[in-house]
Amino acid sequence: MSVGEIAGLIAAGALVLLVVLVAVPLLKLGRTLDETTLTIRQVREQSAPILSQASTTVTHVNSNLERVDDITGNAANVSSNVAALTSVVAATLGSPLIKVAAFSYGVRSATRKKREGQALADAAARDKEARRARRAARRAA
Repeated sequence: MSVGEIAGLIAAGALVLLVVLVAVPLLKLGRTLDETTLTIRQVREQSAPILSQASTTVTHVNSNLERVDDITGNAANVSSNVAALTSVVAATLGSPLIKVAAFSYGVRSATRKKREGQALADAAARDKEARRARRAARRAA
């Protein structure tokens, strides 16, 4: 055996060793890809029912939102009717109530002034009688 043949055998052995060392990670990578493929298949199989349930849920939510929209519209109609009724009541009863309040204020003011005037007239009459009594007392004395 010559040196070239020995070198060729050493190179061939190194190449075989390199192939074995590279083959181990490649086999592990192949198993990892198989597991990934299996996991993706399972996820796809499980996601179909979830998506159908989500679709059903969205359909129910949409129908309930339509009902809520109807309820909101009815509430808006009721509030506008109440506002109109309030305006009618205010227009119908407001003016007469204001007139009654003004009249009662006028009556109270007139009564108070009459009492004050009567009190002043009574005081003036007492003063007049007191002056007459003093004059009569002076004349008699």
